[in-house]
Amino acid sequence: MKPTRDISGLIEIMAALRHPETGCPWDIKQDFASIKPYTIEEAYEVADAIERNDPEDLCDELGDLLLQVVFHSRMAEEEGLFSFGDVVEAITRKMIRRHPHVFERSEADTPDKVKAQWADIKAEEKAERAKRRAARGLPEDGAVTGQLSGVPRALPALMEALKLQEAASRVGFDWGAAGPVLDKIEEEISELRTEIASGRSDKAAEELGDVIFAVANLARHLKTDPEDALRSTNTKFRNRFSHVEQGLSRDGKSPKDATLEEMEALWQQAKTEV
Repeated sequence: MKPTRDISGLIEIMAALRHPETGCPWDIKQDFASIKPYTIEEAYEVADAIERNDPEDLCDELGDLLLQVVFHSRMAEEEGLFSFGDVVEAITRKMIRRHPHVFERSEADTPDKVKAQWADIKAEEKAERAKRRAARGLPEDGAVTGQLSGVPRALPALMEALKLQEAASRVGFDWGAAGPVLDKIEEEISELRTEIASGRSDKAAEELGDVIFAVANLARHLKTDPEDALRSTNTKFRNRFSHVEQGLSRDGKSPKDATLEEMEALWQQAKTEV
């Protein structure tokens, strides 16, 4: 078996890894549930490579993500559910259907109109899927119906919050500007302070969730992806804390050996330099 640019080669490799007699013991024992965390992790590593502006690493990480698709497809094929070819056919059909302004005729000639058209087509697809499931005697795929039914529960919580708010906004349930959202954040923080003071940790956690949800909404009104904003802050924190560690190291210390005052002084210095 040699490296190849042909997708069929990757499919053959996965089939060999999953062979019940001659395959890899680790790969053979996996199932959809056990592989799911790796699939999510690989998607985040793709995002990380993009954030670091590293094309070589991005190419490598996209390969890892593609492997996850092939892995799931192989397991499904073994169970007689679907194959990789079915996955490709499904996504090509979907992309053609969701882009009538490219492949057919449509009045969607601006990004906003295209986005609205996309949402309408997705809603049609969901209704059709629900009918197919009902015909097979299967339950609805999710307890929520209506405007929010198209937002998957499996999304990371921050992304789910953003998608829920976008869906509600499409039917007019939204603040008109960022100002009122800031007021809402202050209101939620006040309620959080009250619950912290009361000592009720469960209620405090609930109010904390409300604060984060409101902050995500503010990001949307500022046309900023909250995930990207937080990731940028995470990077800034990494760099500044590294500056603190380096400063302590020059004095022969580690963070464990230093006082909070010493670390705070280096942190303030880092804020002006990093």
